Amino acid sequence: MAAVIGTDLHAAERLLTAGELVAIPTETVYGLAANAFDATAVLNVFAAKQRPAFDPLIVHVHSVAQVREVVREIPPEAEALMKAFWPGPLTLVLPKHPRIPDLVTSGLDTVGVRMPAHPLTLELLRALPFPLAAPSANPFGYVSPTTAQHVMDQLGARIPYILDGGACSVGVESTIIGREEGQWMLYRPGGVPVEAIEEVIGTVRQQVKQVLPVAPGMLDSHYAPRKPVFIGDIAMLLKEHPGRAAVISFTRTFDAWRNEVLSASGDLNEAARNLFAALRTLDASEADVILTEVFPNEGLGRAINDRLKRAAAKR
Repeated sequence: MAAVIGTDLHAAERLLTAGELVAIPTETVYGLAANAFDATAVLNVFAAKQRPAFDPLIVHVHSVAQVREVVREIPPEAEALMKAFWPGPLTLVLPKHPRIPDLVTSGLDTVGVRMPAHPLTLELLRALPFPLAAPSANPFGYVSPTTAQHVMDQLGARIPYILDGGACSVGVESTIIGREEGQWMLYRPGGVPVEAIEEVIGTVRQQVKQVLPVAPGMLDSHYAPRKPVFIGDIAMLLKEHPGRAAVISFTRTFDAWRNEVLSASGDLNEAARNLFAALRTLDASEADVILTEVFPNEGLGRAINDRLKRAAAKR
């Protein structure tokens, strides 16, 4: 039976309380939510997404007060970041509370937590007596959904309800940072530029590559369409792929089979909003390959480059 798309918060609340899964809108991408305190419900998230159990989930809360139900301690810098960026696209990896099942954190003693900046989901969270564990609402490793219809197209046969909050305003996942040996580390660039974070807490180091992820979205191959993706100088790539080559570019249009320009005005925020929709559109087209360029590596350009690099990784 296919999922229902709607805006009925009471229906979403009933399903989640009963241990069911509900797709929820956030400002970043749509998430696939379950009761974060219910290991059985969380296991269903992994099953619906076909997500490996070694990839941890983010827990979503409605307030700083609720964070204390999820983590053991909140460092002063984390409190400053919550004040500066919450609700918003920033996930903090902190020592986990014993109440959080190990399945949520893939056995790690830390948990990623954030407060989403979407009024519908915040209202839902306030109505529930538990936080929500919610990765992106798509099959594991594929392009993240930024509309309710994207979720329906990919997971509609596996979940009962999709809460429709319109198109996502940010369009790429949250930035994830955590502390290691007293130093704040960037695990994943995302909706909050690292430059803005550093204005609040000082230097943030780039995470060195590890065998297993310490936070979501750290696998080499992720956010990937089914068609091959190549990054580089688009003019050169077009010579190497003379057939039906589709191009994703920042501002320029190329002499290609098809073009998706993410922001004609050169706005990285607009480009980030349009990225996943462009990947999804071209993946559903008759293109043989998807070609893209390196975006300016500043602000949300870091997140765009990160997602494109992972989309292009050999799988």
